[in-house]
Amino acid sequence: MIKIKNSARLFFAITFLAAFALWTVAICFVDVRAIGPNESSVGFATLNGFIHNLTGVHFSLYVITDWMGLMPLCIAVGFGLLGLIQWVRRKKLFKVDYNLFVLGGFYVVVLGAYLFFEAFPINYRPVLIDGYLETSYPSSTTLLVLCIMPTAILQWNNRISNRVLQKIVQTASVAFIFFMVIGRLLAGVHWFTDIVGGVLLSASLVEAYRFFVNIKTRA
Repeated sequence: MIKIKNSARLFFAITFLAAFALWTVAICFVDVRAIGPNESSVGFATLNGFIHNLTGVHFSLYVITDWMGLMPLCIAVGFGLLGLIQWVRRKKLFKVDYNLFVLGGFYVVVLGAYLFFEAFPINYRPVLIDGYLETSYPSSTTLLVLCIMPTAILQWNNRISNRVLQKIVQTASVAFIFFMVIGRLLAGVHWFTDIVGGVLLSASLVEAYRFFVNIKTRA
């Protein structure tokens, strides 16, 4: 396994965040045309329209990935309960495992990012959901999966001593991530740029999480 300096993780976090910001600005100004339902506009219209026409719309896959999206939420709740149990047993908040403490802050930031883009939409879905035009950028499912699952893998690696079980959990988690992200794109309920935005923002947040966790573990 390649060892990465903690300072490099901070650099990666900032770089991915800058790329996300530039990508978001570009979506607002580059090739913006009304190609969505109800004459909704989207940036990179030629690229988005081409990929959307290529994949088509598969609502069955949308429903499957929607329901499977509950799994990361359950995992997040599980770690939250673990932190709460440690807090109660140890009687002090700051005696909770440091990596769980950072994970809790990480979840708050992810939730904040989701709420921000719900309140200030960049663009809307390429299809109506139950007759409504919903916000689409960045893909919230992509953000959820790519933030919770990689950080969960890191937590499990610290808490599962059996190497074989570790590998099984890692492999299953990575397969789940790929299925969800690719499935979300193929379902046709997001523009391609929504998925890319979700990937970039998630990469930034996860690298920031790893940076803050490693501050203490390497001290």
